[in-house]
Amino acid sequence: MIGKLLVLSGPGGVGKSTISREIRKDSRFWLSVSYTTRAARTNEVDGLDYHFISAAKFDELIVADAFLEYAAFAGAKYGTPRAAVETALKSGKHVLLEIEISGARQVRDRFPSAILIFLMPPSFEELSMRITTRGTDHPERIAARLEIAAAEMATASEFDHILVNHEVDEVVAGLVALATAVE
Repeated sequence: MIGKLLVLSGPGGVGKSTISREIRKDSRFWLSVSYTTRAARTNEVDGLDYHFISAAKFDELIVADAFLEYAAFAGAKYGTPRAAVETALKSGKHVLLEIEISGARQVRDRFPSAILIFLMPPSFEELSMRITTRGTDHPERIAARLEIAAAEMATASEFDHILVNHEVDEVVAGLVALATAVE
């Protein structure tokens, strides 16, 4: 059995990383670890949260066609390793990609059977509070992130499914249901 490819996108601060950490506990899923050129946050672990690499190395991987998708976002580059995703799918694992909207569009072009899921906050006010209370960004960066978030939320209709992140367990159950539904 070949696994299903699920793509989880949504605005920054909506809880994609939290959802991904929870789904990782389900042995039927494999969570792709993206490559990025941004610096690690204090709570992030190289190889678990991201593969942190230089911009030069990232560009080498682009030339080698090593990414299923890649994009620049908020001053950094992010990419999904193609070979690792294909290997996991062939082994029967459901693969979850936690990626930005432009990356989701690229995956749709390369993997038409991928299931694209947009993770929506309960409200824009809730998203603003989550981003502000994180304590990782200065006020100008928060304002920029919220502006980007509003534009991203306007793309939700491009996705196959929209899940609202009221409760992490509900979203995880929704992802499991999408992956295990018989076609």
